[in-house]
Parts: sequence; C-alpha cells; structure tokens
Amino acid sequence: MASTATATTAVMNEIESNGSRTGLVPVPTPNRAGGTTGPRRPEMVPSVQHSEAKATAANEKTAPMADFGAKCRSVPVVDLVNLIARTAAQSGASDVHIEPRKEGIIVRYRLDGILTQITELPKWMDAALTSRVKVLAGLDIAEKRKPQDGRLVVQGEKGEDIAFRVSTMPTQFGEKVVMRLLRDHAAVPTLQSLGYSASDLERLKGFLKHKHGMILVVGPTGSGKSTSLSAAIASVTSPEVNIITLEDPIEYQLPGVNQTQINEKADLTFTTALRAVLRQDPDVVLVGEVRDAETARIAMQASQTGHLVLSTLHTDDAPSAVTRLMDMGVESYVISSALLGVVAQRLMRKLCSDCKVPMKPSRRVQEDLGLTDEEVANTTIYGPCGCPKCHNTGYRGRIGLYEVMEVTDSVNRCIVSGARVDAVREAALKDGMTSLGEDGLAKVLAGVTSAEELLRVVSRPCDERQNKQKAA
Repeated sequence: MASTATATTAVMNEIESNGSRTGLVPVPTPNRAGGTTGPRRPEMVPSVQHSEAKATAANEKTAPMADFGAKCRSVPVVDLVNLIARTAAQSGASDVHIEPRKEGIIVRYRLDGILTQITELPKWMDAALTSRVKVLAGLDIAEKRKPQDGRLVVQGEKGEDIAFRVSTMPTQFGEKVVMRLLRDHAAVPTLQSLGYSASDLERLKGFLKHKHGMILVVGPTGSGKSTSLSAAIASVTSPEVNIITLEDPIEYQLPGVNQTQINEKADLTFTTALRAVLRQDPDVVLVGEVRDAETARIAMQASQTGHLVLSTLHTDDAPSAVTRLMDMGVESYVISSALLGVVAQRLMRKLCSDCKVPMKPSRRVQEDLGLTDEEVANTTIYGPCGCPKCHNTGYRGRIGLYEVMEVTDSVNRCIVSGARVDAVREAALKDGMTSLGEDGLAKVLAGVTSAEELLRVVSRPCDERQNKQKAA
C-alpha cells in the first residue's frame, strides 16, 4: 500500500501553495535556544508585506503574544482558519482535527475515512486559532473548561458557503477542535449510486413500497447511514406524500420534504419532536437516530398505525438490531409486527481507477478472504499504487458495504420466540441475505477495492462465507 506520508505531503503542498496567495508561508520551527530546527515540517505562520509588520512577526515566532484580544482578532489567524476550512473542502475531507500538543498544534484531515496529519503549527498560535474558530462558530471564547458545540460558515474561493459543525473539548494541553464538514447543499445521491448489489437494491426498494412499517439502517458512526436514509427518502418523495424528518444535524436539503433540526437546548429532542410529528398527518417519518427506549417505542407504535418510519441504530450487523431493540425494552411481538427490514452498512475506500494495479494476495490474505486457489487463479485482484489524482494513496472515494435483512416468515418466528442473534442470522442467510463480508468480497473480485481494504473494514470475511455455506 502506498505510504500515507506521501498523501500527507500532497495535501500539505496544496496548503503551502494556497498559503502563498493568502499571506501564509512555511518557515522553520524555533527551538528553545533561539535557533531553528530546520525544515522538519512546513509550519504556517503569518507573512506580512510591510517591514514593520515583518519585525513584529519575527518577534512573535519566539515569544507568545501578550495581548490575547489582539491575537484573537489577528488577520493572519483569520486567513489560517479560512485556509484550513477551504482546503478541507477541496480535498474531500469529512472532518478537520485541530489538536493541541505539548510542543505545538497538529492539524489532521479525515480523508476517505482515514485520519491524515496535514501540518504542525507553533504552540503560540494555539489560543488565537482556537478563539478564532470559537468566534466564527458563535461559542463562548472565555469558557475553556466545558465542551461546546456550534456551527461555522466560511466562504470558498468561488464565494460559496462552506459550513462546518464545530465541537470543542478541553484536553491536557488546551482545547481540541473538531470541525465536521456539512455538505447540506450537496446533491442527494441516488440509491443506485451507493453501491448496492442488484439483489440488495431490489430488496430495499421493496421495503420502501410499504405504506407502514419500520426500516432500520445500522452501523457505526461515520458509516454513511444518514446518506443512505436521505437517498431512500428522496426516492419516495412526491407531491402526494407528506414526509417529515427529524435530524441532528440536517446533512442534506431534500426538496419537497419537511426537515426539522433537533434542538435539545429548546427541549426539542427526538422523543418530543416525534410526538408532535404524529399530529402532522405524516405518511413517511425519518427519525435520525433511536437513542433511547421511549423513542424506540413511539417509533414502533407509529409504524404500526399507518406510517412508514425510517431510522438508525448503532449495531454491528443487521440481525443484532433485533436484540438491540429488545434490550431497549421493546416487546418481541411489537418488533415482529412493525419491522420490515434492516440494512447494515460500512464505508470502504475505492481503488483509484487511474493507477490500480493487479496484485496476487498472500496466502494469509487469501485464507482470511476465504478464497480458493481456483478463484485466485481465475480472477484479477487489484491493489493500490498511487498517483497525483489520488494524492498518492492508491484510493479515491468510498463505496458502501451492505447487509440487507428482510423480516421474512422464518426471521419473524425467530423474533417472536426471542431466539438468539445467531438464530436470526442463520434464518436470514437461508432466506437470501448477503453478509457484509460477502458483499465486500464481491467488490474485491470486481476490482472496486483491494483485499487489504476489505480486511481493514471486515476482520474475517471467510467466517461469514462459511456461515452462508452452512446455512445453505
């Protein structure tokens, strides 16, 4: 696999080139003796055109600023915050991490799901940088002991708005800032573009044709659940259907849909909002997340009284959603009568189509994938190489892995009887469910991704393949 350091260098070069246009240039890091450590890593500090400003900047490299207010309102820091935000959007990053350390500040982007260090800033910029982010996000700059949340909007190079959800957290060496890029003006992807297999897509569309019932999308944080739900909602939107969504935050703007932002400070929680929604004559209701037993019960009851309800849960796979609902206190007979299906998913990096190369998997990788020698000999398996278009990582973009479980008669009987999750999984596999590992393996054999990337997301696909064979 190509080195992530090469990818980091590529993004850092982009920051440096942008910096030359916005008044930011890389300089060596000052050391405690008053000298410099050399060009160990490009670090961004303000560059000023006038000689007096240059002298001031030179002094500030080696000593903290005395005036905190002036430092907070510093134009170069404003440029730096805007630069970090714009470069993140241009690079396709989903999150920006600004992390204080003992000797400096680390800036990292999450690119295609992988955290990558972009640059390191001098320690004296910590307070000014964090305070500027707080000001833009509408947070209290004087409060450093408690976590805070807000929203930040900066302008892109073309004048477009780039929005971030901002979270601050006090740490040992200062306040850590995480900025989640909100692509609320981005086009909603179609279900067909998300990477579902033909059989899974047909099964999901069958769920969405129902007039009532509940559809759950499960997976860890950052697995694309909100995108899948938005695509599903977009597919059923029409003038004849009243659709209401409860989201935190609203990630996509959906035409023809009534979208509500959860606001816990105003006591507008998922539970209270869901009660109000049911008095709004809805046909389809999207609940961003089932977080507690009360929300689960109300959502289930709504799905039994003539509403199609879509929501998410945090479970590892589709069958585990049943036991999770039971743990929340939802009765098994309610689950069996309300639940239409469960979609489990993960996100996996796609190989760069411009530089992927054929690779023969090692014996251990072959065993972990569950591939036979004949399958390896008759199939071309690709791996990453690296080129400028993919920042020399070998990967560009992501695609979903899916496990679509339909609540068939046999699965329903398992739910009613309170059977273990293994029994629910076995019944679902017998009725045609494709596991996450199987779906990922199909994408490896199709050249969409690499074997190593699949094993990063799914530990042992061979076990799921064996379970499928036993169930058959």
